[in-house]
Amino acid sequence: MITAAILTLSDKGSRGEREDLSGPAIRDLLKQVDARVDFYDVIPDEKALIKEKLIEYSRKVDVILTTGGTGLSPRDVTPDATLEVIEREIPGIAEAMRAEGLKKTRRAMLSRAVAGVRGNALIINLPGSPKAIKEGLEAIMEIIPHAVEKLKGSTADCAAREGG
Repeated sequence: MITAAILTLSDKGSRGEREDLSGPAIRDLLKQVDARVDFYDVIPDEKALIKEKLIEYSRKVDVILTTGGTGLSPRDVTPDATLEVIEREIPGIAEAMRAEGLKKTRRAMLSRAVAGVRGNALIINLPGSPKAIKEGLEAIMEIIPHAVEKLKGSTADCAAREGG
């Protein structure tokens, strides 16, 4: 079983002024890969707090999915915080999500989302909209179990699974 944490970044959500629809959307989609959500928090768009949570979760779960704070506004600092805590970036994940988003809207190219690894945890930034989350996660969902397996030390040949 894959263990996961969901971190929603929203100033209004953290103050109870807006219902978080994104975190629950992620939780529902994670069922496709038999993932169990062990942690779920809604916190403000504060870089230091985001970094603290990412570091904390990376010691406890296989996958951390953030939602929100990936755009261009001054308070959108999720990718910046993520880049400061990851040890290795996985650009293909964010590229795949942006490519899928571009099929729907040209604005997808404005996403600054990143993905990477800290310790044995996979960290992926997702947009704040439930619709964009669904599109983005569907583009990468099938690789999450394999990525987790590799991070846990599997030495199985990657190409053997792809049939070539």
